[in-house]
Amino acid sequence: MDDPSQWLLTSGERGNSGSALPAWTAGNLVRSLVHGAAYFDRLVDVVEQLGEGDRLWFTDWRGDPDQRLRPDGPTVNELLSAAAHRGVDVRGLVWRSHTDALSYSKEQNRALDREIEEDGGRVVLDQRVRRVGSHHQKLVLIRCPADPSRDVAFAGGIDLCHSRRDDATHGGDPQAVDMASAYGPTPPWHDIQAEIRGPAVAVLDTTFRERWDDPTSPVQGNPIAYVIDRFRRARLDPSPLPPELPPPPPAGPHLVQTLRTYPKLRPSYDFAPEGERSIARGYTKAVKRARRLIYLEDQYLWSSEVAQLFADALTDNPDLHLVVVVPRIPDQEGAFNATPQYVGRRQAIDLCVQAGGEDRVHVFDVENHESTPVYVHAKVCVVDDVWASIGSDNFNRRSWTHDSELSTAVLDTTLDPREPRDPAGTGDCARTFARDLRLELAREHLDLDPDGSEDELVVDPERFVATLESRAAALAEWHEGGCSGPRPPGRLRPHRPEKLSRLTRLWATPVYRLLVDPDGRPLRLRLRKEF
Repeated sequence: MDDPSQWLLTSGERGNSGSALPAWTAGNLVRSLVHGAAYFDRLVDVVEQLGEGDRLWFTDWRGDPDQRLRPDGPTVNELLSAAAHRGVDVRGLVWRSHTDALSYSKEQNRALDREIEEDGGRVVLDQRVRRVGSHHQKLVLIRCPADPSRDVAFAGGIDLCHSRRDDATHGGDPQAVDMASAYGPTPPWHDIQAEIRGPAVAVLDTTFRERWDDPTSPVQGNPIAYVIDRFRRARLDPSPLPPELPPPPPAGPHLVQTLRTYPKLRPSYDFAPEGERSIARGYTKAVKRARRLIYLEDQYLWSSEVAQLFADALTDNPDLHLVVVVPRIPDQEGAFNATPQYVGRRQAIDLCVQAGGEDRVHVFDVENHESTPVYVHAKVCVVDDVWASIGSDNFNRRSWTHDSELSTAVLDTTLDPREPRDPAGTGDCARTFARDLRLELAREHLDLDPDGSEDELVVDPERFVATLESRAAALAEWHEGGCSGPRPPGRLRPHRPEKLSRLTRLWATPVYRLLVDPDGRPLRLRLRKEF
């Protein structure tokens, strides 16, 4: 591609003059790690090779120190503490969290903080967020000063915590979090993390440094939290970081753009005084170029503001199909937990269907072969097999404006040789990374051969959509018929948004907009309906 800025944000388009992040970096190698078991196994391999002088820095929404990263261990605490004992510089920025009584992770995050600090690491519990907001980034950053070729980062949707260690069979993690009863005692969990090598690792290093070095107290605006943390002797003033290292050497053919969300705060972040919404802007730029296929996997898909982007693309491009994979039901039961989510998802899906019709908007949920719903926690987008992203952000207003988020957009310079080579007909041509990511996910969801021998069913966008629809319809018919006879291949079923009464919408809509999907933009952008 002669001009990557057709797909990737320029420095000016990022919209944050307070940060020195480059527009993008070349020479990277990105590998998708589908499922927590694959990610955790890879993480153990890498961390156990680290020694004195190496650096292991991480950010987390939730961390469980006793989470086993392999069936027989080590646990998160054992892995990180052993690294600290070997002289590795271990540091963490972990969300301070809300109370466990609201299905959050306050006590778990405190336990991770305490155990790593006892073994020589440094962990900051961070509450520099908007009201009802969170630090939602999931990053493990590894730098090796003596051998920069070993530098690597892991970024995406997977926390170092319970319920994440699942695999393609989707039997769930034996160490499970409490979820809606439909998911069973060990909820099946679908998720993705990106392994990143090359100069982009230095960009993620800068992202960590910006937040670590920010002068605002980690418990800003919360005097009670400050007193409690002082009493607990928690780390409130991060110790200085060692000098920044040069970027690691080139490792592959991928252009990588680091996209982020930070809200508008008071006192503001030094590195994002007006916040940053490069995730929203990056997705907007890519989606506007879509001509044939947008493929999404998302935990929520809530916001009408976000859905409007896809609706406009469907309206402008009559050959465009939108494929979305979401959870069947929310993770928590109860009217107050689930109903506002149904409001948001119904609004988003209806908006897209009105624009593209049911023949071009395809929404599915997932189950395992025992017919237990799979909780889709992945946050993935592939546009025309050219541009792809893996991140912590969901397709809602909260993730695009209010919480802190981190996403990796990949533009492969390698043209994919499989037909159709240029599915969008724009001359941009399909790229190997984006197409491989979509096909890997398609093989699992459709029960296709993992070796790619059945890829002719899914490479072409038109046939991909037809295969999805036919297999999902067959599985739905099998269920409606009482599960009689052999189970049809595939794990997708058509997703049916919950229908809500007018009275229910009356109370649930304001809860959804104010608490579930809040807006973190400066007022002027809200008024202009811009990101």
